[in-house]
Amino acid sequence: MRRNDRPHAAAVHVRRGPALAVSLLALAALTLASGPAAARDAAPDDDAPLGSVSWRVDLSAPTGDETNVSRADGTLRLRDRTLRPASARSARGQGTVLVPERALDRAVDLITPVLDATVPAGAEVAVDVRGQDGLGAWTEWREASAGAPALLPRAVTRVQARITLISAPNGAAPVVRDLRLNAELGNVARQGVAAAAAYTATVYATREGLVGGTTANGHVIVANDHFVALPSRRGLSPKGSAEYSVRVCGPARCETAPVWDVGPWNTHDDHWNPSSVRETFKDLPQGKPESQAAYQDGYNGGLDEFGRRVLNPAGIDLADGTFYNVGLNNNGYVTVTYLWTSTGAATTSFPTWGTDVNIRQQPTSTSTRVAQLPGPTTVRVQCQVHGQLVQADGHSNDAWSYLPDYGGYVSNIFIDVADSWLPGVPTC
Repeated sequence: MRRNDRPHAAAVHVRRGPALAVSLLALAALTLASGPAAARDAAPDDDAPLGSVSWRVDLSAPTGDETNVSRADGTLRLRDRTLRPASARSARGQGTVLVPERALDRAVDLITPVLDATVPAGAEVAVDVRGQDGLGAWTEWREASAGAPALLPRAVTRVQARITLISAPNGAAPVVRDLRLNAELGNVARQGVAAAAAYTATVYATREGLVGGTTANGHVIVANDHFVALPSRRGLSPKGSAEYSVRVCGPARCETAPVWDVGPWNTHDDHWNPSSVRETFKDLPQGKPESQAAYQDGYNGGLDEFGRRVLNPAGIDLADGTFYNVGLNNNGYVTVTYLWTSTGAATTSFPTWGTDVNIRQQPTSTSTRVAQLPGPTTVRVQCQVHGQLVQADGHSNDAWSYLPDYGGYVSNIFIDVADSWLPGVPTC
């Protein structure tokens, strides 16, 4: 509703009658009121300020989704220092642990790990994190370190971590003793995003083969297998899942296949991302793998990230079943759509009014408060839904808007426009 039509704090009242109409207590939690009355009536979870949240990852118990990792005295170690992901063909052993998801009581987008580990020279421990937003979509994985926190592309209320242990070329392996994760809402000043289909590029494909080998997510390769490898952990699916998949189109047909391995050539080359968020090789155009640039143009001295001479321009490896199914008999170019990169619905910006306006995990005033708007501002709305009916000062509205930058919903009463149902905004 428009600012000059909104209910004022001094005149707040609630019409009783409809079963879903909120009480004065709930309205206070929504901050229709302000000052001492709002503080007195707020629900307990609304009294505490929203800030960062921290938790310790339990490393002692098996997670059910781990590869080549052993536990001794609560530490993580490589079980076999010679076991390595098939596609990358690296000389370094690797093991991974997928940590159980963590549900949070607030929206976050900035994750910082605090790692206690012994890492010999040439070895590595990587902590990748991802998040799930209020609409149920997972972000891409992002590597995080104490000096370089992971900024997720949108606010989330569930966080998952993945720990990767990598040995040195001489076999020396890391030992992980403890991991804590700190999370906060660090950046909500994002620009409006237009709806966009998943990104598509033409890249050179090679056949992975290597039956009996183990992929980066722990899958043991079988004959006529169906999966792909990409040269970055950012799009690696958990074992047995298709959470990150590609659509590969070859000479004969297309196939949708999960990303289960990391390679070929590189392991930090998310070439499907624009340079602004690409992990490495940011000076290359989007869609051009580093291996292709190295092979064709002499980029990076013709070497991959490990210093190996690049012998073909491959930006994707295809398991045997996928390779032959799309119509390839020899290595060649295919069209690849990275299905998780779709931006989904467009966002539309709207002004808000009110101070200390709460954003809820669900479209109801009794659900968890995940963020708060300190004062009037502009928000990006992705979609809207009919939720709990709010009545105040003669106005009724059951519409709530989903704000991707905060990972939750706000009552449309606080959107400073004349319409109760926002024009041009789709239903969630």
